[in-house]
Amino acid sequence: MEYRAEEIKVLQDIEAVRKRPAMYIGDTDKRGLHHLVFEVVDNSIDEAMVGYCDSIEVIIHKGEEITVKDNGRGIPVDEHPTEKRPGVEVVMTVLHSGGKFDNKIYKVAGGLHGVGISVVNALSDYLEVEVTREGKTYHQKYEQGNVATSLKIIKEEEGLENGTKIHFHPDPQIFSKINFSFDLLAERLRELAFLNKGTSLSLIDERTEGKSHKFFYKGGIAEFVDFLDKEKNVLHPPIYFHEEKDGVDVEVSLQYTDAYSENIFTYANNINTEEGGTHLAGFKTGLTRVITSYAKEHNFLKNAEIIGDDTREGLTAVVSVKLSVPQFEGQTKTKLGNSDVKGIVDSLTNANLSLYYGENPRFAENIIKKILQASRSRVAAHHARELTRRKGILDNSPLPGKLADCSEHDPERSELYIVEGDSAGGSAKQGRDRTFQAILPIKGKILNVEKASEDKILSSEEIRAIIKAVGIKEEKIRYNKIIIMTDADIDGSHIRTLLLTLFYRHAKEIVKNGNIYIAQPPLYRVRHKKKTSYVYSEEELNEVIKDLDPKPDIQRYKGLGEMNPDELFNTTMDPENRVLKQITLEDLVEAETTFTILMGDKVEPRRQFIEENAKYVETLDV
Repeated sequence: MEYRAEEIKVLQDIEAVRKRPAMYIGDTDKRGLHHLVFEVVDNSIDEAMVGYCDSIEVIIHKGEEITVKDNGRGIPVDEHPTEKRPGVEVVMTVLHSGGKFDNKIYKVAGGLHGVGISVVNALSDYLEVEVTREGKTYHQKYEQGNVATSLKIIKEEEGLENGTKIHFHPDPQIFSKINFSFDLLAERLRELAFLNKGTSLSLIDERTEGKSHKFFYKGGIAEFVDFLDKEKNVLHPPIYFHEEKDGVDVEVSLQYTDAYSENIFTYANNINTEEGGTHLAGFKTGLTRVITSYAKEHNFLKNAEIIGDDTREGLTAVVSVKLSVPQFEGQTKTKLGNSDVKGIVDSLTNANLSLYYGENPRFAENIIKKILQASRSRVAAHHARELTRRKGILDNSPLPGKLADCSEHDPERSELYIVEGDSAGGSAKQGRDRTFQAILPIKGKILNVEKASEDKILSSEEIRAIIKAVGIKEEKIRYNKIIIMTDADIDGSHIRTLLLTLFYRHAKEIVKNGNIYIAQPPLYRVRHKKKTSYVYSEEELNEVIKDLDPKPDIQRYKGLGEMNPDELFNTTMDPENRVLKQITLEDLVEAETTFTILMGDKVEPRRQFIEENAKYVETLDV
């Protein structure tokens, strides 16, 4: 076929977005779906950052429709000088349009590229906008990004509060599954409320009666840190500073606890930069520099040596920067790249922490003692690693002897079952598909890593076996699916929680990437005449036996070892029949709090958690 100019297709804005949606929102699955809401909310937050908005409300309607409304200035409705149509229509239908490019209307803004709301419009089967300005409310409707009705006034009276209301429904032609997560939206709104003190953000879920949250924090990120550490043993009150330097607004709060994990959240223009960037690098450098300097000056070091990792053990921190021209990696903005930000955050961190330590020597001493303890643990862990390498456990020598590996070498096609007990492990080894299923039996309850330093963790034989088998310390994990398979009783639940704590604290990326699964073995085997059924819940059991005579043979499985190899494979391991629950991290803040409550030192918060959630337990077998 001859290739001529007429064969070159030119996609207009809306058509381009609908043709390649992943370029604008990351994907068309769960992440991209929720990104639509975040783009709309970010526009309202931009109004809050310049002082024109203090109330934002998000509503999830029963039909998976979304409404976002604010009390900002309202999108302009007057005629655009070159486009010759209302400003709101330009904003809703033209990519790279908006008031964020010349820094006059918005000095800083999250929606950097000006594609946010127009992309939401393009990817919705319908969207309605209402703008209230100067006593008049305007309305316009769009369908698949195109204008469906002209802009018209629907209300006019004195005293109307200015603002913008966006109501939309994602297009089923773009998104195969439209189901908004309350928790995922709540996480983002809570973050924004912490990052924009004095702004109220509400989330209402009309799908569930009475389900709503309101987030409002006067203390900003200092209150954020306090929230993150509320169930931990803290060494001092949150440290907070807020300064602007060379056009970059820097806000930092930090606090040390007696925990072993590092917990730092970073933001740029209210965007959660999960991959960090120059602001994180600057904070780490400044923190290490000031602590090392203070420790030397006050003769704390003696024979000890402090490195960066030591200064962050037990640290909770929030670092938020706002700047006029942020450089992000892509539209989803997960890493900040502005090179000048590193030096600015570094110098401000150094200056403010030096001042704090000088004015608060008692707290400074508590912090230094914690860091020196971390240094000693690091040295001990290094010796432990050297010892285990000599024993051939963490180096490139053979895998743990108890691991029954699979023949498949491609991680994408391999899966590892971590199985409770030697008996169940033996059944799993016999019943598995050896081509792609590996089995690692573990003995009972592993060490609670929430309350253990690295040297103690590495001294655990079971944990070393898991680390080596999974490939936690290597560049790439050895199995795409890591499946936890335990008994359906209280001990099995505890073992699952201990394993999840290990992965969350020491291999968080594996959890974030969705590599961790929970196997769901059947609760009952029902035999009637010549037919055998396996059921996975009490509800399913009642459904299965309701039409059978009162003398069905019902066996309640209390342990995996009660099943023979064929039964275990057919019910729990066969990809055609099994039920797996994928572990996801929708709300990092909530996950942090939950692990601290369940696995930390404080007993009272754990008791309260159990009492509040006991009503949700459907089956309890002790």
